[in-house]
Amino acid sequence: MRQLTASMQAKLDARATTFCHCWRLARRDGAIMGFTDHDRDLVFNGVAFRANTGLSASQIESTLGLGVGGAEAAGALSYDGLRESDLLNGLYDGASVEIWLVDWSQVEDRALLDVATIGEIRRGEHVFSAELRSSAHVFDQQQGRAFQRGCAADLGDARCGVDLGAAAFHTAGAVVSFEGGVLTLDLAASFETGFFAGGALTFTSGANAGARLTIKTHVQDGLRATIGLWRAPGAAVSAGDAASLTAGCDKSPSTCQRKFDNIVNFRGFPHMPGNDRVIAYPNSLAKAMDGGSFFR
Repeated sequence: MRQLTASMQAKLDARATTFCHCWRLARRDGAIMGFTDHDRDLVFNGVAFRANTGLSASQIESTLGLGVGGAEAAGALSYDGLRESDLLNGLYDGASVEIWLVDWSQVEDRALLDVATIGEIRRGEHVFSAELRSSAHVFDQQQGRAFQRGCAADLGDARCGVDLGAAAFHTAGAVVSFEGGVLTLDLAASFETGFFAGGALTFTSGANAGARLTIKTHVQDGLRATIGLWRAPGAAVSAGDAASLTAGCDKSPSTCQRKFDNIVNFRGFPHMPGNDRVIAYPNSLAKAMDGGSFFR
């Protein structure tokens, strides 16, 4: 139950009120923005909440229990801090949003209504809409260890232990050209073809600075690399834009052993019987089904 100050409760009980909504948005890269549906800017908690940004929100739905409540924020790309390229490059994915009810005549009287996370973002010709998920959505995420053939760890995380900052798994490059959805870069070091497939390319300068994209294909010829991406960058790519590349992993035990020399930290179960073993039946041509190992 929310605790309100006596003065705010009195204003809520009054016939006419002076309340508006404010949204504090915090991206994962540390950028913080404020928006309000009031007709002038408001400032509190060290954040300026900008008016006339074209942002509006639907009603907030919440339920008892662990059901995921939600809402939606929609707006036009009319605020200088909201750039189409940032939306397309995923910089707002997973951002935290605080929703406040504020007395615009006295901002000290305010109440935090909800804290949400930005989910799916849909873009129209000149507007966008962002799904706001309640904190209960965290309970929908997998917890604990998964029993699967492939590795359950993410390359470079604490369970994996591979240092992606090492020169053997990481390099920098400069864009030579971008045509037909394919990037051509000159790298600081040479790698074998396919080494960066499944990895990440992060722009460190240019209009897409900060965007992290997944690499689909990688072909190497000396220091020149041709990179195919699963999706195009949100903004224009120019020759000379700097980028960094990180190795990819297909989560197989052979790749873990040969490419990263990290089989001791492999988090999968490659010897786990599959569905073919479950539906198999004894016959004279098959291996003995006596409960022993299939790999000895």
